[in-house]
Amino acid sequence: MQLYGALISPFVHKVALAASEKGVSYDLVRLSPHAPDPGFAEASPFRKIPAIRDGDFTLADSSAIVAWLERRHPAPALFPHDAEGYGRAVWFDEFADTILGGAGLKVLFHRLVGPKLLKVGGDEAIALQGEAELAPITAWFEDAAPDSGWLLGADFGIADIAVASLFRSLGYVGHAPDPARHPRTAAWYERVCARPAWQAVADQESRL
Repeated sequence: MQLYGALISPFVHKVALAASEKGVSYDLVRLSPHAPDPGFAEASPFRKIPAIRDGDFTLADSSAIVAWLERRHPAPALFPHDAEGYGRAVWFDEFADTILGGAGLKVLFHRLVGPKLLKVGGDEAIALQGEAELAPITAWFEDAAPDSGWLLGADFGIADIAVASLFRSLGYVGHAPDPARHPRTAAWYERVCARPAWQAVADQESRL
C-alpha cells in the first residue's frame, strides 16, 4: 500500500498508525508542492492528504481510509462491534478531525507548516485564535480521558488513534499534553506512545 502525505499531518499519522496496528505495511510517498505527483492526483482529486493506493484501488480522506482498512483487514479490530461503542468511536474520530483539529491546525499551520515548510508565511492572529479555542477543548478532554486503559474501555482503537495523532502534531508547536495542566490526558497519551505501532511510526517520522 502506498500512503501519500507527510507524518507531521495528524490525518496521515492516523492512517499510518491504524495500518501499523493492523500489521499492514505501507510505503510513505512524500509530496512536494513544486513537483505534482500524478499518482497522488489520481488518488486524491481535490489534492487533500492522506490518500492511498493499494493495487488498482485508490482512496482519499483519513476516516474513509481507516474504514476501508477495517473492512480489508478486520483483525485486530479498531472499531467496537456493538452499536453504541461504534457510534462513540466515530464521534471521537470526528472530534479529533474537526473540533480538536479545527482549533489546533490553526496553530500548526500558521506557526510551522506555512512559514517554515511551505515558505508561504503565517498569520499569528489566527494562531492565537487557535490557541484560545484549544483551551476549552483540551479542558473537556481532560475530563473525558480515562484513568486507565483507553477512551472506549479495555480495547485500544480508532478513538485513541485519531485523538493522539492530533496531539502528536500539536507537539510540534508546543501543545502536546502537559502533565501539570492535564494529568489524565498526559497519562493516557503516554500509554498510547508506549505502543509498539506508535513507536514504529514515530521512528519513521523522525527519519524523514
